Order: sequence, then C-alpha cells, then structure tokens
Amino acid sequence: MKKLSLSLFVIAARLASAQTDSTPTSNAPEAAPADTNAPSAIPALQIDAGKVIGTVSPTLYGLMTEEINYSYEGGLYGELIRNRSFMVNPGWPIYWQVVGNPSVVLDRNQPLNSALNVSLKVDASAASEKAPEGIANGGYWGIPVRPDTTYRASFYSKSDNSHRPLTVALVSTNGKTIFASAKVPSISSDWQKYSVTLKTKNVQPSMDNVLEIFATTPGTIWFQQVSLFPPTFDNQPNGFRPDIMELLAAMQPRFLRFPGGNYLEGNTIQERFDWKKTIGPVEDRPGHKSPWGYWSTDGLGLLEYLEWCQDLHMQPVLAVYAGYSLGGQHITPGPDLAPYVQDALDEIEYVTGDTSTKWGAKRAKDGHPAPFPLGCLEVGNEDYNRASEYDGRFTQFYDAIKAKYSNLQVIATAPVTSRTPDLIDEHYYRSQEDMEANALQYDKRPRTGPKVFVGEWATRVGSPVPNMAGALGDAAWMTGMERNSDLIVMASYAPLFVNVSKLTGQDRSMQWTTDLIGYDALTSYGSPSYYAQVMFGTMHGNEILATDSQNIPTREWQPRAVRGRTPPPQQIRQIFFDATRDRQSGIIYLKVVNEAGAAQTVNVQITGTSTIQPDGEAVVLAASSPEDTNSIGQPRNIVPHTEEVHGLSAHFTREFLPYSITVLKLQTK
Repeated sequence: MKKLSLSLFVIAARLASAQTDSTPTSNAPEAAPADTNAPSAIPALQIDAGKVIGTVSPTLYGLMTEEINYSYEGGLYGELIRNRSFMVNPGWPIYWQVVGNPSVVLDRNQPLNSALNVSLKVDASAASEKAPEGIANGGYWGIPVRPDTTYRASFYSKSDNSHRPLTVALVSTNGKTIFASAKVPSISSDWQKYSVTLKTKNVQPSMDNVLEIFATTPGTIWFQQVSLFPPTFDNQPNGFRPDIMELLAAMQPRFLRFPGGNYLEGNTIQERFDWKKTIGPVEDRPGHKSPWGYWSTDGLGLLEYLEWCQDLHMQPVLAVYAGYSLGGQHITPGPDLAPYVQDALDEIEYVTGDTSTKWGAKRAKDGHPAPFPLGCLEVGNEDYNRASEYDGRFTQFYDAIKAKYSNLQVIATAPVTSRTPDLIDEHYYRSQEDMEANALQYDKRPRTGPKVFVGEWATRVGSPVPNMAGALGDAAWMTGMERNSDLIVMASYAPLFVNVSKLTGQDRSMQWTTDLIGYDALTSYGSPSYYAQVMFGTMHGNEILATDSQNIPTREWQPRAVRGRTPPPQQIRQIFFDATRDRQSGIIYLKVVNEAGAAQTVNVQITGTSTIQPDGEAVVLAASSPEDTNSIGQPRNIVPHTEEVHGLSAHFTREFLPYSITVLKLQTK
C-alpha cells in the first residue's frame, strides 16, 4: 500500500490563495430564456481558453461516510456474521438460530472479557452423530457463497468437556446442501480462539445460506465473537468487501470524511463514536448502538478508516466529537468540555504521532507503525441547529488544536464569530429542480472568509438509489461546484451506501433513501449518480476557464410551499456546463448537462487558443426516461459510453442527447 505523505489540503489552500483573479463573476453562465419566436436561436456556449479564472482544487471530489443503511455492518466491512458478539441481546440471541434442539441462553457469568461481557451458552446434552446440536447464523439477509472461494471462520469457545469436537459448515438455509465444512478436534475448558478455513467447490453463487457450528457429542459449550470472512480487498485481515472497494476506487476520490455524520454524535453521549473503544484487537471492542437504530461492532474502527484511506490513496478528513449528541445531551464549554478536547488531541496523536508519543506507540502496537497524513479536521457535525452554543465549543477545540497542530486545517460546521475557521461545512439535500435552480449559487459568492467544504449533498430523487433525474440534478450541481472550486475546495455526496436487501418494514436495511451505491449480500452496483460522480471525478483539468452562454432554454418550475406560502413559479435552466483545462496536456474538459426530454443542438465557441484538434472524445451518460435507474437485477442499465468525436474546431455544433451528461475532451496541443 502506498503511503501518502503530502497534505493535499495544504496544496489546495496554497493554490487557491495564489490566484490573483479568483472571483469568477464573469464565469457565471447566465440563463437567457429561449426566444420562442426565433427558432434559429440555438443555445451557445462560449469558452475563453485565454482566461484562467481559478484553479480546480486537487481535493475537490471525495467521499463522506457513516454507519447508515448498513454501510459497514452488512456492507463494506467484510464480516458476514450478524451479532457476532451477542451484544445485541433483547433477552435472547437475536439473529441466531439453533441446529437441532439445544437449550440456548445468554450467560453473563461466563464473559470473554470486560468488553464482551456476555456469552452464548449452548446446552447440547442430546447431541449425537445422527442428531447434531448447535447454532446457526444467516448473516445480513443471507450469507454469500461463491464458487472456489476460501472463507475464514473463527470463534472463541469453552466447553465443560475438553474432548468435545465441533463442526463448522457453510450450509444452504434449507439444509440440503453443505458447501464446505471443517472440524475443530476439541474445545478447551478455558476460553480460546479457534480458526478454520472453508473452501467451496464449483458451486452456483447464492446467498440463501447460513453458517453452522454444531456438536455431535453431548455437553455444554459457550461461544463468543463468532466470525466469518470471505476474501477481502488486498486479502487484509479484518478487511473490506472487494467489489464495493473497486466501485469506490473507480471514483478516484481524494479524501474520506469520517466517521460521520450523525454516527459521530450518537443519540446520547454514551453512544457517540468513542474512538478509543474502536482500536486494538476486535475482541476488545464492545461496539455501540448506531443512531440509525442498529448495532455497530466497531470492527471498522479508527485504524480501519485510516487504512481505507491508505488503500484508496485518499486524505483523511477526521471529524471529532464536539460535545453535542442528537438526543440533546451536550457539554458546556469550559472545564466540562476539556476532557473531550483532550480526547480529540489524543486522536490526532494516534493518527499522526510517531512511536515516541503515547498514542503513536499505541497505533504501532495495533499494527501500523508509520504515521498517517492528516491535513484537515472537522469539529462536530451540522451544528447550525445549535449555533448559539457552537461558537464557544468550536473556539475551545480550535484554540487547543491550533496550539499543538498549527498546520491542521480546521473545519466549522456552522458560522462562528469568535474564530475564523479554515473551511466551513455546508450541506444540501434537495430535489432535482432545487439543485438546478441553485446550481449557480456560488458563481457570485464573495471570496472573503473561509473556504467551503460541501460535506454532504445529494439530489434526493429515486429510491433506494438515485434515478436519472437525480443524476441530472447532481451533475448540474457539480458543474457549479467545479466552476467555483477556487472557493469550494472539497465536496462529498452522501449517503454513500445502502444495503437493498430489505427496504421496508421491521429490521429494514435502509434508513435513508437516495444513496450512491447499492448492494445485497452477493452483489453490488452503482447508481446513475455514481457514474456521474465517476465522470466528474476522473475527467477534469486543473485550470478553470472563463465561460459564458446565450439562448439557454428554460422550463417553468413551481417551488413547493414553505410555511403555508406558495412562492411564485421560476424559470430554471435546461442546460448546465463548465470548462476546465489540464495545464500539462492541454485537454479542455467541457461538461454539458441536458436535463430536457428533447435533444439539444448547441453551438460551442472557443476563443483564446490557436488550435483545436479536429478529433476528440465524448463520454456520455444518458437515459430514455428520468425515472430510469440501476438495480441489483439491472446493475448496468445506465452506464457511460465513450465515443469518438470528429469535426471539432474553435466553433462547432453538437447535439446533446435528452436526459444526458456529457464530457467532451478537446485537445488544444
């Protein structure tokens, strides 16, 4: 794994501050209503390649993540067993079933340790070769079985008879097929960890399966931390699901904001993301309840987040708990808040400290001697809802962090007056029309004050993942962020993940609709918005070019009523665009979004450069309907396609498909 040692955030700040003409007021592609009496008024897009108005932030596109929609448990985190430590226990071992007819109870008198202070006691006194008795787990809506695959199963156990063997097996739910099995010859009378491998043969992929552990001789067995891992990304222990990691890698994200979100704060102070309880051996992590209604094992803890950043060459954007939880519990600034400020300083030391420091040495003991780069840190989450007291809490964190780590960029999540943050985090969840109506909102925003981190945003159209209408709203919004990325130095879509196995009802897998990447136990897929993210994140230059437009068609939109008042109708654009150039290669990336249901013929006029090569390339994402989307059954219904483009020049005409997002690559050298 490649270690990143240079802070991209510092680069972004230096590049932005170095701009002498960074206010793109002339770059706003003002909408001109279509002249219905003049059918020859073709929309025109102008690019002034001789006028660079800003620098595209090298950290513009990244990821925001938290435990929601079973993002980690049953998602990215590779563990296949649900409630592996029996800590989700409303009086009985939920998500576990029995093999045969044993007596099963939760036992607090036989804990594994102080963190996992309960075990599962299985009285298999009637077990025999013909009637085995034990336990089974069906995972997160199924355990995936794939052909020619090796699984790693492990568990802690003790027995009343050290000669008692156990069998571990991957079995179909109906019990008709045993895909793989292994024997543990004997179980000690003291707690020990046992591990086996389960190798499948040339079987059909399926997920209606369970893991079984059973005895064929009578006796009593205790279990804790029952685990099953498939192959993981880069074959890392306690690692990540490869197919989802590959989807993320294709986005080429530059940063990861973690651990949330609401997940950072928790419903109560006790349920916050308490990072010190998420490090070290997984059997020493007690886990905690997510604010989204289910249990987090914290198998994906602070170190795993950092290794995720390392795997995908992303910069960490670490969010620290700022003394406020969702249920209203909060810490008053001053002496009461001081321990939480110190906790944040300890966390920074765990991330960045060398082995001579207390927490750097702890990180090395946990398996990662080298420090991680950290350029940016966020204090709290969405504190604009409690802005009256956030100023004091932010100030206390800011002063302590800057005193010890002066180069860290500190992000505020609400406007503050006592200190000037390096960035301010702004969140937007809107309809397609709202996104399009506001796509130009940053064009004339003053360049004074903090830089902007659009830390959560999404066009909320479509469920469980966005449809093409959502992708069009997203793309329109991204043209505005990209055009203004001298001001917006980071942006991340949210939420990132959704498990689509059980979308409604009790114990549902989705808590929030419109999510970027969907999956079940066996397969995963990207939404149309995901592919829009890939296109924007992988195809842009480092120079923002001045642009203008004429004759942009519009349509009427009626905004929804607010507090009983209906606002007047608005005219919103149907074409959105921006242009950037790669300084080294000379490629101009022209992004054009046509949200209309009809093809749009557009004149493209380029000045300020002597040469436009006649041959180029277009990458196009299009659909026949705004309701079209991708799904488990049709994962590639809407994906980008690449085509050659000919006849390019300083003045050319192109037809843009209905409901389409296009990246034109124009070579100027």
